[in-house]
Amino acid sequence: MKVLGIDPGYGRCGVAIVEKVDGREIYLYSDCIETSPKDEFTDRLAAVADGCARLMREHTPDHVAMERLYFTNNQKTAMKVAEVRGALLNTAALANIPVFEYTPGQIKNASTGYGGADKTTVARMLKILLKIDKEIKHDDEYDAIAVGVTHLAHSRTT
Repeated sequence: MKVLGIDPGYGRCGVAIVEKVDGREIYLYSDCIETSPKDEFTDRLAAVADGCARLMREHTPDHVAMERLYFTNNQKTAMKVAEVRGALLNTAALANIPVFEYTPGQIKNASTGYGGADKTTVARMLKILLKIDKEIKHDDEYDAIAVGVTHLAHSRTT
């Protein structure tokens, strides 16, 4: 099973392709789709959706896994991230790819075995689990990889 993991955002949207083959999780690709704060929000939203649509065409994932939105203190940011999630849900639906959503606690638990793990621990465990040799610069990218790994873990139990 191949999964497109997404950590939704409009400044940086983490994306990753992970796959399970013969019971092993394999890292295939990750990146951040970045947009400029100088651009209009609608253009940023389109750039993220287009980038994810391209990945869906190129990698043909079986499923999309996305981090479920949790509300922070900044409601304006939360609303815009919700709009990004809506655009990505639509993009996946147009590609006929089912979407699965996971909470931050589920993602941390699947990656490290502890739902309260910090980002450094998650990154360290992902490097061990998946043998990631690429230099990863942003947490958003690790978050997307972790979302994909979470889906692979959950898909074997559901």
